[in-house]
Amino acid sequence: MEREPGPEGARRALGRWLEAVLASRGQANAVFDILAVLQSEDQEEVREAVRTCSRLFGALLERGELFVGQLPSEETVMAGSRGAMRKYQVWMRHRYHSCCNRLGELLAHSSFQVKELALSTLMKFVQLEGTHPLEKPKWEGNYLFPRKLFKVVLGGLLSPEEDHSLLLSQFREHLEYDDIRYHTMQAAADVLRPGSRQVSLTFWNNAFTLLSAVSLPRQGRNLSNFYVPRSGPSDKWKVAHLRVPVFLGGCTLTGRAPQLPLSLYKKVLVITHDAILPHMAQPTLLIDFLSSAYDLGGAVSLLALNGLFVLMHKHNLEYPDFYRKLYGLLDPSIFHVKYLRGAPRHLPAYLVAAFAKRLARLALTAPPEALLMVLPFICNLLRRHPACRVLVHRPQGPELDADPYDPAEEDPAKSRALESCLWELQALQRHYHPEVSKAASVINQVLSVPEVSIAPLLELTAYELFEQDLNKGPRPVPLEFVPAQGLLGRQDDLCTQHFTLS
Repeated sequence: MEREPGPEGARRALGRWLEAVLASRGQANAVFDILAVLQSEDQEEVREAVRTCSRLFGALLERGELFVGQLPSEETVMAGSRGAMRKYQVWMRHRYHSCCNRLGELLAHSSFQVKELALSTLMKFVQLEGTHPLEKPKWEGNYLFPRKLFKVVLGGLLSPEEDHSLLLSQFREHLEYDDIRYHTMQAAADVLRPGSRQVSLTFWNNAFTLLSAVSLPRQGRNLSNFYVPRSGPSDKWKVAHLRVPVFLGGCTLTGRAPQLPLSLYKKVLVITHDAILPHMAQPTLLIDFLSSAYDLGGAVSLLALNGLFVLMHKHNLEYPDFYRKLYGLLDPSIFHVKYLRGAPRHLPAYLVAAFAKRLARLALTAPPEALLMVLPFICNLLRRHPACRVLVHRPQGPELDADPYDPAEEDPAKSRALESCLWELQALQRHYHPEVSKAASVINQVLSVPEVSIAPLLELTAYELFEQDLNKGPRPVPLEFVPAQGLLGRQDDLCTQHFTLS
């Protein structure tokens, strides 16, 4: 069919074609014209075509005019002796599949408006297919989720070429639904299966953005918030059943350890202890990943030990020389990994003293924002382990050049930290920044039993610290208590003093 050039001409033509197809099956070939506009290079025309396809196939799904069941090839049906209605339904469902595949391709369009519209249209079709299934149920009341169509959506979002963080933020609103969360993890497991595709940094970043946005419900809560309506409750929809896809999704992402970029290692390790491990049926399956991450060194090793620490104390993992390895990682780079945790209470005094001493020594050259976190952490170590308070209350500390502590010793048991004292904290009491000096002076007081929370300080940056200083405003200056009367005193004193001088 002919149409006028330009977006306005396309809009009018698309409207005519839509009315024609919905009014008469004899005008079904107009669908080809509608789908042809989806291939246009003009983004205005593409948006109009997407809206038209949304109305067209939405209506056809609701009217039941698409073939239901295992879809046969178009050529076989058209050449057979089946009735006209069956041929029409098969033919139109093939057109529907062509539309969905093109919408999946449009998720990589240069215009974000086109991508956003394509995503919303695909999710509309997901909901409509769930309500009007294109598969025959195995039994009455069987819940059918359009998994194939949903995998088209996930495949477009997990692009290996383009950063889809903004588009994923739009998809995040659908993750409020229990069935979307469930099938997101299921579909992501298939997409992330080892050997399923060539991976790139962009792909991994998109995968992490998607999976980290999936917030799982608490154990024991019934799942009832569904995007695709369903008739009644089922034992399948329980939080326990979500553990499998969580493992498949989260740990498939982390299981391919050698191929992960360093930046993504850090992102995954930061959330491992509270967003991945609690939702795994077998948390110890992450041991290999965490061990390989430790071998990378630097901040990644420290974050890997954080996950191993959780496995040790909550899942009875035996990990030899854990604290020795952690002690060896304490260098100036730790001040850029702000995830310090408290030490358990059953550690020997020499080990806690070695950590406190190493941190105090590193604090001498640390930036102020890091010191405001490290100094309370050291004080918390002394609160939790009173046997180490000898580092503060030793009557006569060693001279600076005679400090028995050996900072080069890798074994904390041989560092002789317990024979030393925390003279570094006394030096930091003369720090140029008043907040640091105040934090270091706490050691001079009787340490309270409750520990001080350092959580508000973990994300403190140099810029925020500078802004806090600027916002304090001028400090009040102490003034004379007796207000002055006159320039030099009382009025009569002024006269007397003037006479004397004259």
